[in-house]
Amino acid sequence: MELKNFEGQKVPAVNFKTRESDNWKTVTSHEIFNNKTIVVFSLPGAFTPTCSSTHLPRYNELAPTFFQNGVDEIVCISVNDAFVMNEWAKDQESQHIRLLPDGNGEFSEHLGMLVDKTDLGFGKRSWRYSMLVKDGVVEKTFIEPNVPGDPFEVSDADTMLNYINSKAQKPDQIALFTKEGCSFCAQAKDALAEAGLDYVELPLPHQTRTRILGAITGDRTAPQIFINGKHIGDQEALNKYLAG
Repeated sequence: MELKNFEGQKVPAVNFKTRESDNWKTVTSHEIFNNKTIVVFSLPGAFTPTCSSTHLPRYNELAPTFFQNGVDEIVCISVNDAFVMNEWAKDQESQHIRLLPDGNGEFSEHLGMLVDKTDLGFGKRSWRYSMLVKDGVVEKTFIEPNVPGDPFEVSDADTMLNYINSKAQKPDQIALFTKEGCSFCAQAKDALAEAGLDYVELPLPHQTRTRILGAITGDRTAPQIFINGKHIGDQEALNKYLAG
Protein backbone atom coordinates (compact mmCIF):
# COMPACT_ATOMS: atom_id res chain seq x y z
CA MET A 1 0.00 0.00 0.00
CA GLU A 2 1.45 3.34 -1.07
CA LEU A 3 0.10 6.51 0.51
CA LYS A 4 0.92 9.78 -1.26
CA ASN A 5 0.99 13.27 0.18
CA PHE A 6 -1.42 15.52 -1.71
CA GLU A 7 -0.52 18.95 -0.34
CA GLY A 8 -0.88 21.69 -2.93
CA GLN A 9 -3.55 19.78 -4.87
CA LYS A 10 -7.16 20.78 -5.36
CA VAL A 11 -9.66 18.57 -3.59
CA PRO A 12 -11.42 16.05 -5.86
CA ALA A 13 -14.56 17.24 -7.63
CA VAL A 14 -17.12 14.68 -6.50
CA ASN A 15 -20.78 14.52 -5.49
CA PHE A 16 -21.65 13.41 -1.97
CA LYS A 17 -25.02 11.68 -1.58
CA THR A 18 -26.44 12.86 1.75
CA ARG A 19 -29.78 12.58 3.55
CA GLU A 20 -31.61 15.55 5.05
CA SER A 21 -35.10 15.30 6.55
CA ASP A 22 -35.55 11.85 4.96
CA ASN A 23 -34.75 13.22 1.51
CA TRP A 24 -31.73 12.68 -0.70
CA LYS A 25 -29.53 15.72 -1.23
CA THR A 26 -26.45 15.91 -3.44
CA VAL A 27 -23.66 18.09 -2.09
CA THR A 28 -20.69 18.95 -4.30
CA SER A 29 -17.06 19.46 -3.37
CA HIS A 30 -17.37 23.00 -4.72
CA GLU A 31 -20.18 23.81 -2.27
CA ILE A 32 -18.20 22.49 0.66
CA PHE A 33 -14.76 23.91 -0.03
CA ASN A 34 -15.08 26.97 -2.28
CA ASN A 35 -14.01 30.26 -0.61
CA LYS A 36 -13.78 28.61 2.80
CA THR A 37 -11.19 27.25 5.19
CA ILE A 38 -12.10 23.66 6.04
CA VAL A 39 -10.55 21.10 8.35
CA VAL A 40 -11.18 17.55 7.14
CA PHE A 41 -10.50 14.35 8.99
CA SER A 42 -11.17 10.94 7.52
CA LEU A 43 -11.42 7.59 9.23
CA PRO A 44 -12.04 3.91 8.46
CA GLY A 45 -15.64 3.69 9.59
CA ALA A 46 -18.54 5.00 11.64
CA PHE A 47 -19.17 3.30 14.98
CA THR A 48 -15.64 1.81 15.09
CA PRO A 49 -13.78 2.09 18.43
CA THR A 50 -11.06 4.71 17.89
CA CYS A 51 -13.28 6.79 15.62
CA SER A 52 -16.09 6.91 18.19
CA SER A 53 -14.08 7.14 21.40
CA THR A 54 -11.41 9.64 20.40
CA HIS A 55 -11.14 10.90 16.84
CA LEU A 56 -14.59 12.43 16.33
CA PRO A 57 -15.29 13.55 19.95
CA ARG A 58 -12.04 15.50 20.27
CA TYR A 59 -12.61 17.38 17.00
CA ASN A 60 -16.09 18.22 18.24
CA GLU A 61 -14.73 19.37 21.61
CA LEU A 62 -12.11 21.63 20.02
CA ALA A 63 -14.42 22.90 17.26
CA PRO A 64 -15.14 26.29 18.90
CA THR A 65 -11.39 26.87 19.19
CA PHE A 66 -10.91 25.96 15.52
CA PHE A 67 -13.66 28.43 14.59
CA GLN A 68 -11.98 31.15 16.65
CA ASN A 69 -8.81 30.53 14.65
CA GLY A 70 -10.18 31.00 11.14
CA VAL A 71 -11.72 27.63 10.34
CA ASP A 72 -15.17 27.86 8.77
CA GLU A 73 -16.20 24.23 9.11
CA ILE A 74 -14.95 20.81 10.24
CA VAL A 75 -15.83 17.85 8.02
CA CYS A 76 -15.58 14.18 8.88
CA ILE A 77 -15.44 11.83 5.89
CA SER A 78 -15.89 8.08 5.94
CA VAL A 79 -16.62 5.44 3.32
CA ASN A 80 -20.08 4.78 4.73
CA ASP A 81 -23.54 5.51 3.34
CA ALA A 82 -25.64 8.48 4.41
CA PHE A 83 -27.93 6.41 6.64
CA VAL A 84 -25.00 5.09 8.67
CA MET A 85 -23.36 8.51 8.98
CA ASN A 86 -26.61 10.13 10.13
CA GLU A 87 -27.17 7.48 12.79
CA TRP A 88 -23.57 7.82 13.94
CA ALA A 89 -24.03 11.58 14.26
CA LYS A 90 -27.02 10.99 16.58
CA ASP A 91 -24.96 8.57 18.67
CA GLN A 92 -21.93 10.85 19.04
CA GLU A 93 -20.84 14.23 20.36
CA SER A 94 -20.87 15.72 16.87
CA GLN A 95 -22.98 18.87 16.92
CA HIS A 96 -20.10 20.99 15.57
CA ILE A 97 -19.06 18.54 12.81
CA ARG A 98 -20.42 17.85 9.34
CA LEU A 99 -20.40 14.08 8.84
CA LEU A 100 -20.05 13.47 5.12
CA PRO A 101 -20.68 10.05 3.53
CA ASP A 102 -18.18 9.03 0.85
CA GLY A 103 -20.37 6.03 0.13
CA ASN A 104 -18.66 4.90 -3.07
CA GLY A 105 -15.20 5.88 -1.90
CA GLU A 106 -14.73 8.31 -4.81
CA PHE A 107 -13.31 11.17 -2.78
CA SER A 108 -10.96 8.88 -0.88
CA GLU A 109 -9.85 7.10 -4.05
CA HIS A 110 -9.03 10.35 -5.89
CA LEU A 111 -6.80 11.37 -2.97
CA GLY A 112 -5.08 7.98 -2.95
CA MET A 113 -6.48 7.25 0.50
CA LEU A 114 -8.77 4.34 -0.40
CA VAL A 115 -7.33 1.13 1.07
CA ASP A 116 -8.29 -2.53 1.07
CA LYS A 117 -9.59 -3.80 4.40
CA THR A 118 -11.23 -6.97 3.14
CA ASP A 119 -9.30 -8.95 5.73
CA LEU A 120 -11.56 -7.31 8.32
CA GLY A 121 -14.70 -7.67 6.22
CA PHE A 122 -14.76 -3.91 5.59
CA GLY A 123 -14.05 -3.92 1.86
CA LYS A 124 -12.59 -0.63 0.61
CA ARG A 125 -12.26 2.07 3.27
CA SER A 126 -10.45 5.35 3.82
CA TRP A 127 -7.04 5.48 5.45
CA ARG A 128 -6.99 7.70 8.52
CA TYR A 129 -5.76 11.25 7.81
CA SER A 130 -6.57 14.93 8.31
CA MET A 131 -6.07 17.94 6.07
CA LEU A 132 -6.45 21.71 6.07
CA VAL A 133 -8.12 22.97 2.90
CA LYS A 134 -8.23 26.63 1.90
CA ASP A 135 -10.46 27.63 -1.02
CA GLY A 136 -10.42 24.09 -2.37
CA VAL A 137 -6.63 23.62 -2.19
CA VAL A 138 -4.99 21.30 0.33
CA GLU A 139 -2.52 23.30 2.41
CA LYS A 140 -1.51 20.69 4.99
CA THR A 141 -2.00 16.96 5.53
CA PHE A 142 -1.42 14.68 8.48
CA ILE A 143 -1.45 11.13 7.16
CA GLU A 144 -1.14 8.19 9.53
CA PRO A 145 2.01 6.09 9.04
CA ASN A 146 1.85 3.21 6.60
CA VAL A 147 2.02 0.38 9.12
CA PRO A 148 -0.27 -2.59 9.78
CA GLY A 149 -3.49 -2.02 11.68
CA ASP A 150 -5.17 1.33 12.25
CA PRO A 151 -2.53 3.78 13.53
CA PHE A 152 -3.78 6.95 15.19
CA GLU A 153 -0.81 9.22 15.83
CA VAL A 154 -1.01 12.42 13.75
CA SER A 155 -4.52 12.96 12.36
CA ASP A 156 -5.96 13.96 15.74
CA ALA A 157 -7.58 17.31 16.50
CA ASP A 158 -4.81 18.57 18.77
CA THR A 159 -2.15 18.07 16.09
CA MET A 160 -4.20 19.99 13.53
CA LEU A 161 -5.00 22.81 15.95
CA ASN A 162 -1.33 23.07 16.90
CA TYR A 163 -0.48 23.50 13.20
CA ILE A 164 -3.08 26.24 12.76
CA ASN A 165 -2.15 28.06 15.98
CA SER A 166 0.26 26.52 18.45
CA LYS A 167 -0.80 29.09 21.06
CA ALA A 168 -4.55 28.53 20.73
CA GLN A 169 -6.34 28.39 24.06
CA LYS A 170 -8.06 25.02 24.39
CA PRO A 171 -11.28 24.66 26.41
CA ASP A 172 -11.07 23.42 29.97
CA GLN A 173 -12.22 19.87 30.62
CA ILE A 174 -14.70 19.99 33.49
CA ALA A 175 -16.60 17.16 35.17
CA LEU A 176 -19.26 17.83 37.79
CA PHE A 177 -20.49 14.99 40.04
CA THR A 178 -24.00 15.79 41.31
CA LYS A 179 -26.98 14.29 43.10
CA GLU A 180 -30.70 14.83 42.50
CA GLY A 181 -32.32 17.72 44.33
CA CYS A 182 -29.01 19.19 45.47
CA SER A 183 -29.12 23.00 45.82
CA PHE A 184 -25.32 23.24 46.07
CA CYS A 185 -25.06 21.28 42.81
CA ALA A 186 -27.41 23.76 41.16
CA GLN A 187 -25.29 26.65 42.45
CA ALA A 188 -22.13 25.03 41.07
CA LYS A 189 -23.74 24.63 37.65
CA ASP A 190 -24.88 28.25 37.70
CA ALA A 191 -21.37 29.41 38.64
CA LEU A 192 -19.81 27.47 35.77
CA ALA A 193 -22.39 28.79 33.33
CA GLU A 194 -21.84 32.39 34.47
CA ALA A 195 -18.10 31.90 33.96
CA GLY A 196 -18.78 30.70 30.40
CA LEU A 197 -17.37 27.24 31.14
CA ASP A 198 -18.73 24.13 29.49
CA TYR A 199 -18.94 21.04 31.67
CA VAL A 200 -20.12 17.45 31.76
CA GLU A 201 -22.55 16.61 34.55
CA LEU A 202 -22.33 13.15 36.11
CA PRO A 203 -25.43 12.56 38.25
CA LEU A 204 -24.87 9.78 40.79
CA PRO A 205 -27.56 7.42 42.11
CA HIS A 206 -28.44 7.64 45.79
CA GLN A 207 -27.56 3.99 46.44
CA THR A 208 -23.91 4.27 45.40
CA ARG A 209 -23.13 7.99 45.48
CA THR A 210 -21.19 8.12 48.75
CA ARG A 211 -19.07 5.09 47.85
CA ILE A 212 -18.24 6.43 44.39
CA LEU A 213 -17.34 9.90 45.63
CA GLY A 214 -15.43 8.49 48.57
CA ALA A 215 -13.38 6.26 46.30
CA ILE A 216 -12.62 9.00 43.77
CA THR A 217 -12.31 12.14 45.87
CA GLY A 218 -12.11 11.08 49.51
CA ASP A 219 -15.19 13.24 50.12
CA ARG A 220 -18.71 11.81 50.17
CA THR A 221 -20.74 14.97 49.55
CA ALA A 222 -21.99 16.40 46.27
CA PRO A 223 -21.14 18.31 44.22
CA GLN A 224 -17.54 17.44 43.48
CA ILE A 225 -15.77 19.23 40.62
CA PHE A 226 -12.76 18.25 38.51
CA ILE A 227 -11.05 20.67 36.11
CA ASN A 228 -8.31 19.51 33.72
CA GLY A 229 -7.61 16.45 35.82
CA LYS A 230 -7.43 18.36 39.10
CA HIS A 231 -9.90 17.80 41.93
CA ILE A 232 -11.25 21.24 42.81
CA GLY A 233 -13.66 20.11 45.51
CA ASP A 234 -17.19 21.15 46.42
CA GLN A 235 -19.28 24.19 45.46
CA GLU A 236 -17.49 26.49 47.91
CA ALA A 237 -14.10 25.38 46.58
CA LEU A 238 -15.31 26.01 43.05
CA ASN A 239 -16.28 29.58 43.93
CA LYS A 240 -12.80 30.20 45.30
CA TYR A 241 -11.22 28.66 42.19
CA LEU A 242 -13.31 30.83 39.85
CA ALA A 243 -12.52 33.94 41.89
CA GLY A 244 -8.84 33.30 41.21
